[in-house]
Amino acid sequence: MVLSDDTKTSSENGSEIDRERKAFDDTKAGVKGLVDAGVVNIPRTFIRPPGEIAEELTTHQGKLQVPVIDLDGIRYNKLEDIVDQVRAASETWGFFQVINHGVPLHLMEEMIEGVHKFNEQDVEVKKPFYTREPTRNVRFNSNFDLYHSRTASWRDTLAIFTSGTKSLEPNELPKVCRDTIMEYIKEVSKLGETLFEILSMALGLKPEYLKDMGCFNIYGVACNYYPHCPQPELTLGAKRHSDPSFLTILLQDQIGGLQVFYENQWIDVNPISGGLVVNLGDFLQVISNDKLKSVDHRVAANVHATSRVSVACFFTGHATETQKPFGPIKELISEENRPVYREFLVGEYFSKYFSKELEGKSAGLKQFEI
Repeated sequence: MVLSDDTKTSSENGSEIDRERKAFDDTKAGVKGLVDAGVVNIPRTFIRPPGEIAEELTTHQGKLQVPVIDLDGIRYNKLEDIVDQVRAASETWGFFQVINHGVPLHLMEEMIEGVHKFNEQDVEVKKPFYTREPTRNVRFNSNFDLYHSRTASWRDTLAIFTSGTKSLEPNELPKVCRDTIMEYIKEVSKLGETLFEILSMALGLKPEYLKDMGCFNIYGVACNYYPHCPQPELTLGAKRHSDPSFLTILLQDQIGGLQVFYENQWIDVNPISGGLVVNLGDFLQVISNDKLKSVDHRVAANVHATSRVSVACFFTGHATETQKPFGPIKELISEENRPVYREFLVGEYFSKYFSKELEGKSAGLKQFEI
């Protein structure tokens, strides 16, 4: 086969970009390394396609707000009202924020500070954690999909896997934020248990249903660090995607940047002091047979001089339990409400999700539709 000039040019450009990505990856300094080096023009591997940028100009930026739910009402015999609020938010937005959730404010602040401390250490201290090795419980890198994506996102991530073939040992974590991370995971797990009980009731099931089904347990924690971007209109902090989880609980600082796609427009999820963002993942949409929604979201590139931080805890259940398939809950299926999805294994989902770029539900829900 003879390659045309256009094909040759495309192939050559692709090879050159691959070399640029590897050179960037080999620094083990991440996006922060680029900022520290004083880049004014972001590398082309981070620049979105012109068509995507042009489309952005026509996308309406909505002024709606994600629902805010006060969990303090659980103590005052208002559980039924809270269940109704969670049901309404989960069936429409797929997102809500919670306040008075029980995770101590000082711990949330320490967690944000800990992520700053890790990323703002000397690069030589961080390098031992920089890896793409899937067997490592603790992995620091920039863009897990760096070599699969059309464009990279302007962020670095310290990813922590809390369950798997071997349990997480505290000494695997960076010393500068080790104790804080362990305590934060413990507290967010308690909140997760409460939310799964509420979601079970929102589906008309017993409070312990989803936990007993195996949806509970944090599998991964992503500590995201978004440095200032010199050309924020050309890139994103995280591309449009939905989450490979049953539930995600997100701590974000007061800078903001998270956006939810709702009613064909991007809505800013404005930070609330002491609040946590909760979003439903693809797995919950599958087992609820489309009653509850997993919604696309993204993160805008950071325009602020101060780096932005967020911490996402993903509840994926028993990700390594290969013999436990998940599918639409039988109690929710009837002649009038036939199954929309087939059963799947979490490991099967992950293998597809992490072999492609982070974008939309292309690696997710559609593959499990009947």
